[in-house]
Amino acid sequence: MGYDKNIVAEKLRRWEKYLNEYRLPLWKDIPDFGLYMEQVLQLLTEYLDYMPPELKEEQFVTGNIINNYVRKKIMPEPVKKKYYRKHIACLIMICTLKQSLSMTTMKLLIPADLPEPEFREFYDVYVRRHELTAKAFVALVRETAAGILDHQEKGEQSTDEPMDLVIEAAVMSGFSGLLAEKLLLLSGLSAEEIRERERQADKNG
Repeated sequence: MGYDKNIVAEKLRRWEKYLNEYRLPLWKDIPDFGLYMEQVLQLLTEYLDYMPPELKEEQFVTGNIINNYVRKKIMPEPVKKKYYRKHIACLIMICTLKQSLSMTTMKLLIPADLPEPEFREFYDVYVRRHELTAKAFVALVRETAAGILDHQEKGEQSTDEPMDLVIEAAVMSGFSGLLAEKLLLLSGLSAEEIRERERQADKNG
C-alpha cells in the first residue's frame, strides 16, 4: 500500500490544527427546549465535527441507533418524543466513545440515571477530559510522525512511514479500549473481591 508522504503530512497538520482548536459543547451550551429526532441528528453532526470528511459522508448516528441506545438504557427515554439537554449530552458522550467501547461498557461509564445536577458535573468533567486527551493525542501523533512531518520532535516511536502510524494508531486504540473496560469492571469492588475473581479466572484457565 503506497502513500504520498506530502499528502499525509498535509492532512496530519490540518487535523492537528483542528483538534487543537476543537471543543465539545459544555452543558450550558446545549439547548434545553426539547428537540425532535431530526433536529438532534443535525445538532450532533455539528457538535462532532472533528471527524475526517471521508467518514462524515456516512451517517454515524441515526434515529434507529438512538432508539437502540434508549432500549439498552444507555440514555434516558425522550419526553413525548422530544430530547432535552441530558439526552443530547448522553449522545455526545456515546458518539465519542462508541468506536472504542462496547454498549455494555458505555452503560457502566455513562451515569444516565444520575439526578441532573450531578449528571451536569459529570458531563462537564468529561468535556474537559476530552479536550486534554485530544491535546495529548495530537502531541503523541506529532512525535510518532516526526519523520513524516519533517520536524525535530523525535522519540523512540518516531517513523517516516505512514503505515507504521496506521499500525500504531490501530494497536493503541485496542489497548485503550481494553484498559477502559478493565478499569470500569473494577468499579465498586474491594481488593479482596478482585483477587478472588483473578483466582477464579486462573482456575478456569
